[in-house]
Amino acid sequence: MLAAGGTGGHLFPAEALARALAARGVPVELMTDDRALRYGVDFPARALHAVPSATPRGGSPVAKAAAAGQLSRGVLAAWRLIGRIRPAVVVGFGGYPTVPPIVAASIRSAPIVLHEQNAVMGKANRFVANRATRIATGFPGLGRVPDSIAAKASFTGNPVRPSVVAASGRAMPDLMQGGAISLLVTGGSQGARVMSDIVPAAVALLDGDARARLRIVQQARGEDEARVRQTYDGLGLAAEVMPFFADLPDRMAEAHLVVARAGASTVSELAVIGRAAVLVPFPHALDQDQAANAAVLAASGAAVVCEQPLFTPEWLAEELSRVLNDPAELLVRADAARHGGRPDAAERLADLVLAVAEGNV
Repeated sequence: MLAAGGTGGHLFPAEALARALAARGVPVELMTDDRALRYGVDFPARALHAVPSATPRGGSPVAKAAAAGQLSRGVLAAWRLIGRIRPAVVVGFGGYPTVPPIVAASIRSAPIVLHEQNAVMGKANRFVANRATRIATGFPGLGRVPDSIAAKASFTGNPVRPSVVAASGRAMPDLMQGGAISLLVTGGSQGARVMSDIVPAAVALLDGDARARLRIVQQARGEDEARVRQTYDGLGLAAEVMPFFADLPDRMAEAHLVVARAGASTVSELAVIGRAAVLVPFPHALDQDQAANAAVLAASGAAVVCEQPLFTPEWLAEELSRVLNDPAELLVRADAARHGGRPDAAERLADLVLAVAEGNV
């Protein structure tokens, strides 16, 4: 039984594990929240179950009490499901929608594996970590946890989609001194307004010769799409601007440099495919998980990290100028990223899950 919330960051690794287990003949069912079912998620499981959930963060005491009540109803629903289905192991992928299934599994004395995709453990996983049999980690270290929790950790990497693994086999497009540089700009599954505000303005600061060498593909929110495209059109650049790229792994493989947020999925995909990056961590996360993720890629030499308050058009224009003047650096950084990638993370996680199910760890 897999438990994952309705956001791509949690569902993508769960989907990759589901496919790895299915290939070994292991049936999988998914417990999720209403969002996943409402948006028609095509998840490779023999059954999908919606369990009540809520996020008890902020708000009034009444709102917090309502969230706690919703979580309690979720625990009861999950307890009934687990009692009926009797899974060999329950695997949680973080986020509050996984709390009711994990608590219910603990009450039912079912073996539990948690997967923590970030370099620091999220609040929901911290809440249930003491109930886990083992904790699989997306990064080699797991920050800010007590020794008793760290002792349960096994580094598997972050499972990535099959399309990411397929893209990892593609070589970086040829780089030549004075030649074109392919730039991919993405802000995660929901987009990021800061990318629309900063990147086109930075490109506008470059001299004409430098601008002409850029081949730009940019994700922009629907409300920002027109103004971003208009800026590039005004600069004489035929940039490709869209709110969403269904083939993002292919776009990443076609890029020389990626400007992005630092979500766990993005950082892991950059490492598996092997591309240089400029990372701008989301600054308002309570756990500062994106900053920790970005630091891992920066430590390898693959990424340059810029805090959002410092991410100005002037800063980015200088960074782009530097790369355009020394494009060979991108090859070195791409190789550094690739050395940290774990394209077999889904298989490694499947090994751990089955070992826990069989009582071998």
